[in-house]
Amino acid sequence: MIRSGNPALKESTFLDLGTGSVVSREGGTMTLNGTVNKTGILLLLSVLTAAFAWTQSVVTGPDGVATVAPGIMIYALGGAIGGFVLALVTVFKKEWSAVTAPMYALVEGFFLGAISAVFELQYPGIVFQAVLLTFGTLGALLAAYRSGLIRATENFKLGVVAATGGIALVYLVSMGLRLFGKEMPLIHESGLVGIGFSLFVVVIAALNLVLDFDFIESGVEAGAPKYMEWYGAFGLMVTLVWLYIEFLRLLAKLQSRD
Repeated sequence: MIRSGNPALKESTFLDLGTGSVVSREGGTMTLNGTVNKTGILLLLSVLTAAFAWTQSVVTGPDGVATVAPGIMIYALGGAIGGFVLALVTVFKKEWSAVTAPMYALVEGFFLGAISAVFELQYPGIVFQAVLLTFGTLGALLAAYRSGLIRATENFKLGVVAATGGIALVYLVSMGLRLFGKEMPLIHESGLVGIGFSLFVVVIAALNLVLDFDFIESGVEAGAPKYMEWYGAFGLMVTLVWLYIEFLRLLAKLQSRD
């Protein structure tokens, strides 16, 4: 059974997709190398727009002090909303993923660049640390998965999916409270509870990478259509974005205690 905590890579994704000789005649089947290459393309696209958004989100005054640019919300909100819409389109129209996945990466890059600039102004050096931790985690878990040290058993999948759903529920409640001018106590603060919560979320986000690896490998073995390489890369990108943001939050909480 295929299961992933990532909503883009859910159990039913490969169901009813054509395989075999018909797919081969129409463009081939999904491969692991193809998915890896397309993941690299999506990451590059997001870095390009993130770098642009970063330069537009920071202004330096006459005194040489850098501050947040007035128009930063355009990139932050526009990227977040645009990325969400494109993610939904990609999930429901997987055959469009060769177009929508790159568009998602480009738009999401604007969001990442804007929020990264804000975090960097508050905590210099935090973005570099978060990037290193994100890709270090990706490399370590990929190596562990390929070597068999970590196996995506059914119980493992159930646990990660349940924890991911719980985190999503907490975040939804938190956003709902903010609409009424209230904050969920403790978890967003830099105390032990807040740091512990962020550590837990980082671990669950990282474990979702294992489910994504397993999911993509299952698609390759099932002979999914070629366009599913883009879809698999998109799903992995969604998890990496989440992991990066959670590392930023965790590092910010830790540095605010100094």
